[in-house]
Amino acid sequence: PACRLLLAAALGPAGRRRLPCHHAVAAARSSSGTGGEPEAEGPNRATAMLRHLLLKLRATGPVTVAEYMREALTNPGQGYYTRRGSIGETGDFVTSPEISQVFGELIGIWYVSEWIAAGKPKAFQLVELGPGRGTLTDDILRVFNQLASLISKCDISIHLVEVSPKLSETQAQMLTGGKGQANPKDTSAYMKGISKTGIPIFWYRDIQDVPLGYSFYLAHEFFDALPIHKFQRTEKGWREVLVDIDPEVPDQLRFVLSPSSTPATEYFIQPEERRDHVEVCPEAGVVIQRLACRIEKDGGAALVADYGHDGTKTDTFRGFRNHKLHDVLTAPGTADLTADVDFSYLRKMTEGRTATLGPIKQREFLKNMGIDLRLQVLLQNSRDTATQEQLHHSYDMLMNPKKMGDCFNFFALLPHHRLAHPDKKPEPKSPLPPVAGFSELLMK
Repeated sequence: PACRLLLAAALGPAGRRRLPCHHAVAAARSSSGTGGEPEAEGPNRATAMLRHLLLKLRATGPVTVAEYMREALTNPGQGYYTRRGSIGETGDFVTSPEISQVFGELIGIWYVSEWIAAGKPKAFQLVELGPGRGTLTDDILRVFNQLASLISKCDISIHLVEVSPKLSETQAQMLTGGKGQANPKDTSAYMKGISKTGIPIFWYRDIQDVPLGYSFYLAHEFFDALPIHKFQRTEKGWREVLVDIDPEVPDQLRFVLSPSSTPATEYFIQPEERRDHVEVCPEAGVVIQRLACRIEKDGGAALVADYGHDGTKTDTFRGFRNHKLHDVLTAPGTADLTADVDFSYLRKMTEGRTATLGPIKQREFLKNMGIDLRLQVLLQNSRDTATQEQLHHSYDMLMNPKKMGDCFNFFALLPHHRLAHPDKKPEPKSPLPPVAGFSELLMK
């Protein structure tokens, strides 16, 4: 019932209309492999990053795929996210929040629903990892504002974990109207501001810098960009896939196999592994452990939305530039690199500190959250045919199994007591409320 009331209360006017990108199908970044025709590159950034990597490889020999990704994406001087990181129709990829405001609104309702289920704590932090342009947080804040009568007595603050100076400026412009201020160097947050609705916002470079306390965590297309190790089963045992210089083309890169096992093969390959090619993201394991520890200690919940699988896929490493597949070894630093998230690995790395739900497909999660009703309300409030066509198009992008509907998965971390009553109360007087999104939201 609480979820139904939340959805009804949040079904206000359409707000600003977000126009869906007509080439967003490619932006779903759902195809596997490293194919795609590379485009002509400019003479500066691409050459600088490639030259940096060539010097590094000549000095040290082949590097792991994880090290290659880390350099290509987050190198302080020439990394993709630190210097480029283009999101949106004019960028390299489009995310679900950029396609439709409904996506972020339903995420906002999810957090308010969990806040109610937790007994309406007096304060909570909303922590987003890798917030992109800030669109998703902006939509969530609008929901919080629409539900002000319900949550007005709750002390809410927003905490954004962002390594890109360029993107943090974009986020500040969207969320505060450009009124973000640099924070003193002796504090953990490097920037702060106030949202348009009066909620304090803080920026950090690492999740460990975010203050402890009751928190809701959000990771939308965050884990898929963390560096992965790649492994191949051979007749001589597991070998790690490495990146090296192509001896036949000295200014190009290629994949090679390690001549023997590496520390990573010894540590990350599980004895029961049956696949012949495996991708493991240790940094994802570290982050999910930190989230699980925080939720176990301070309460809250975490919602993860990303490309992924439940321990079934093999080679998913790929690159995107200008909404097209891009060879991952060509022009490093100018393209987004990504790999599907292994949710079975995330579940294992929580080490039982929290309960987990999912992964479930995006179309199932959004349907459970009431996206069909929200679409009906927006269509009723839209009088012109063009707007209605755009609404139908964005809905199709989010829900169509061949587009984003089955490519994305939702996964949640929750305190154990959220899903089961303590053993000392085998027959509780009232049943626990279902977790929105992961169970069907019945509308009356």
